[in-house]
Amino acid sequence: MSAKNSGANDVHLDPRQPPGTQTLARGLDVLRAVAQGADDLRAVAEATGLGRSTAHRLVQLLELYGYLRVANGRNYSLGPTLIEYGFQALHQNPLPVVARPVIEELAAKVQDTVHLAIEETGQVLYLDKIPGLRGAEMRSRIGHRMPLTTTGIGKALIIDRKNDWQRLFETEHQAEVGSEDAGSQDFLNRMRDYAKAGASMDLEENEPGIRCVAAPIRDASGGVLAAVSVSATRPFMPMQRMRALVPVMQKAALQISQSLGYAG
Repeated sequence: MSAKNSGANDVHLDPRQPPGTQTLARGLDVLRAVAQGADDLRAVAEATGLGRSTAHRLVQLLELYGYLRVANGRNYSLGPTLIEYGFQALHQNPLPVVARPVIEELAAKVQDTVHLAIEETGQVLYLDKIPGLRGAEMRSRIGHRMPLTTTGIGKALIIDRKNDWQRLFETEHQAEVGSEDAGSQDFLNRMRDYAKAGASMDLEENEPGIRCVAAPIRDASGGVLAAVSVSATRPFMPMQRMRALVPVMQKAALQISQSLGYAG
């Protein structure tokens, strides 16, 4: 559909969107597009379905308020206001603050990369990360999103959701031929084992050469609120060590859970 078409600006409209908020929604679409790599006006217009003039006005407004940076009329990037709000959002969430001493102690003990994450809109969202002291640097970062069914920490986040495992796997692997049968059955079998053990693993399913052990963090009701993981390259994470890390991760997760009111 051409951007000149009258319906082009409605491409990203959500039926749940409250009346009278279309301009705000378009501005948020522009921010999302830049966050995903659109770095000039043409890329923003293509990503959002907005006309170039509308996209340009929104970019100018967002730049004025510090939500975007624009260099020489292009090279769009997220602005300082979003950095400020991002840190405020993290500190308004008690989880990273409560978990930080525990994951610092864990990182010092294992010397590998430690992550703290929650589920957000069907994906893993990293809230904190302490890089390891050996091996390759992980591509993850705070605010980064990853799949639920291929990451160890994602599996820990859904470890109680037995009825959702199949659907989540098929959603994240729908483009892979044959994944609905053999692949999904292998995944379901592993998830059953993880649910019994109370911890999950990533055996290089998400990133070649990277392995992970994770455990769920629970809130006062006993539900899974978040998860914590330790990741390392294969030479530092043989299966024997992964098994030995299970109780270590469970202990760290329990410490955080108890600080959040969990009594189990």
